[in-house]
Order: sequence, then structure tokens, then C-alpha cells
Amino acid sequence: MPAPVRYDLGQAIYLAQLGGRDPHAETLTQFGPDVVEVKANHDGETFRAVYTVRFREVVYVLHAWQKQSRHGIKMNRQDIELIRVRLDWAHRDYEARKTSDDR
Repeated sequence: MPAPVRYDLGQAIYLAQLGGRDPHAETLTQFGPDVVEVKANHDGETFRAVYTVRFREVVYVLHAWQKQSRHGIKMNRQDIELIRVRLDWAHRDYEARKTSDDR
């Protein structure tokens, strides 16, 4: 990703780490209110990042990519499935870390 895009997406994720929300962030309702997408445009291209704030004190970035489709704004099924798999992984990782911290 170009540096300006990394900066913009990184700022949005950093704001989430601080407990805030980028004004342009959008909830991905198919995953619940705590899975968020941010977008950045650069040289006519669109880049996206999806993260979750579902877990206390942790932000997991689930996916970041350059949008390839020139038709419509919908996310393709492969990206949706990848986010779903990574969200499940994040849940397992969080539970494992929480359990090990409790010891």
C-alpha cells in the first residue's frame, strides 16, 4: 500500500486503540456492531482495512487490501469469508491469551 494510505488507515486503527472511532469508519453489520471498515483513496484507487474492537483492550486488524472491482461498492465473497475466518481466529487467540494471563 502507498505510504499515504498506510498513514490514513493506521490513524483510524490507532484511534480505535485509544477508544475512539474515525468519522469515516463504517460498521460491517453482517459481523456485528464491533467490526469496522475504514477506507482510503489514493491515485484513483480504493484501499480498505477491517478491524474489530470486540475484545476488551485489544484491536485485531482482520484484513487490509486494495479494492480490485470496478463495479459497485460491495465487498466480494472471498474478502467476507476471510474476515469471518480471521474473526474466529481472533476470538480463539483472545480467549487463549486471557486464559494464560489469568494463571
